[in-house]
Amino acid sequence: MTSSGHQASLLAFPSAERVAGEVGVMVFNAQHASPSRSREQAAWIAAHDHADLVVVSEVSGHHATLAHALGEHGYHVAQDDSAADYRVLVAGRCAPLSVLSELGVAVLAHRVQTVRVRIEATTVVLMGAYVPSRGSGQRRNVDKRAVQDALTALLPRLCASPADIVVAAGDLNVVEPDHTPHHSVFGAWEYDFYRAFAENGLHDAFRHAQPAGVDHSWYGRSGAGYRFDHTFTTTPERVVSSFYDHEPRQARLSDHAAMITRLTL
Repeated sequence: MTSSGHQASLLAFPSAERVAGEVGVMVFNAQHASPSRSREQAAWIAAHDHADLVVVSEVSGHHATLAHALGEHGYHVAQDDSAADYRVLVAGRCAPLSVLSELGVAVLAHRVQTVRVRIEATTVVLMGAYVPSRGSGQRRNVDKRAVQDALTALLPRLCASPADIVVAAGDLNVVEPDHTPHHSVFGAWEYDFYRAFAENGLHDAFRHAQPAGVDHSWYGRSGAGYRFDHTFTTTPERVVSSFYDHEPRQARLSDHAAMITRLTL
């Protein structure tokens, strides 16, 4: 694992500052971006008011570009050391990140990253995850089930972490059981994975903030929406707001909306 942070001139790289008394958690899908688009993504993230802690999924083999660009905007970055593709990285502009390698998975390890960070005397443990999609015909659901099973087994230890706030977030490639609209492609084993978070004390931040809310983070070719990107927390009472920011999709920085969750410290 690596953890790095670089500071740069705020004049050259204007970045937003954290709101006192709270922390913003962003989930962002990089859509396997090229180096040039990775730099654009980093600039957009850094300028966002609530991108204090960021989970970036679907990071391409050019992951060093995105990590370096975030570092130039003042972020500390944690990611797997391997050359594996389609990874997740976690970044924070609040304070240095401590990588919790013991809270990782053995299968496709580059898709899960867990860190601890101290903000205003509050300890936050953040797990970022990128669950594979259903996959090709040759490996239909093989990798997806393997990562889901590994994450489900990890959740009890994650929730037992000595922290004031525990957050699990990322592109999980699964929707809630009563998702609107209903998508018949998902099976019981996928809904069981979604339910595993609540069973271990992790609450869906969006659903807590918006009990009847309907929004989506990704849209298929038919135009149907899917709420694939999620943020769960052990402290739902700290959730100030949780919503999807569609600007990255509209600006073609990504094919996903960014998910924003604000938590009080």
